[in-house]
Amino acid sequence: MVERRHYRLTLRGAEAVLGERTWVMGVLNVTPDSFSDGGRFKEPGAAVDHGLALFEEGADVVDVGGESTRPGGAAAVGDAEECRRVVPVIRALRDRGAGPLSVDTTKASVARAALDAGADIVNDVSGFRFDPAMAPLVAERRVPAVLMHLRGDFTDMHREPRYEDVVGEIRDELRDRLEESKKAGIDASQIIVDPGLGFAKSAGHSLEVLRRLPELAELDRPLLVGPSRKRFIGRALRSPDGADLPVAERLMGTAAAVAACVLAGAHVVRVHDVREMVQVARVCDAILAGE
Repeated sequence: MVERRHYRLTLRGAEAVLGERTWVMGVLNVTPDSFSDGGRFKEPGAAVDHGLALFEEGADVVDVGGESTRPGGAAAVGDAEECRRVVPVIRALRDRGAGPLSVDTTKASVARAALDAGADIVNDVSGFRFDPAMAPLVAERRVPAVLMHLRGDFTDMHREPRYEDVVGEIRDELRDRLEESKKAGIDASQIIVDPGLGFAKSAGHSLEVLRRLPELAELDRPLLVGPSRKRFIGRALRSPDGADLPVAERLMGTAAAVAACVLAGAHVVRVHDVREMVQVARVCDAILAGE
């Protein structure tokens, strides 16, 4: 266990404090090809209902994504189609009084449209690498942003990722991205970092990142971790014949990973099963607080 630092950022024009308790970010995929929910919420009505349900279950923020990033199998989505998927959902959620909303995108045009529709946070899994207009947009809008570690792109990131020191290299590469963000005019106090479990990382790499998560505190930024239902969980729980545990059966494994994240200092956990993971996070928060 570690002592979790407190950070302040500006969200919806007010100060928000990360670190007093764990924030839970609920995942809302409005895609037909997500690895985790297979298009269950690709229709706007279903997506809005699910987003509202995530808040009712205890989500502090809901992350809306319109392009699947599953390794080796995600179809590329154009800007217009991605906007068509996410913007109506974000607008409807905001109109219905939903809490803070994040847009999960690597495209500046999509992020701009989502922010105009009511999104509050930009979550860019490329770390502002894929679209040179993304960092200037975040700087212009002065919104919080999640900067994730990723090598390569969605087509090649899964191909034999290699590291000499996975955590040290993630830390150094995130530090470089933070420096580039500052040069683009982004207020460093608005940045949250994410080590990118499963992105350009083998199952073994992801497990090592979880084991050494406290080392990322050197970046002096709040830490978001997304372990939910990922392959390293299925691999750790594989059957005697070597088959990974299916995605639909990874709830308890996800709970164990979320507990590990919180006890190692994560400020935010990004999950699909919000109700259950809120309970995990609150128990871990109580352990950290000693009360």
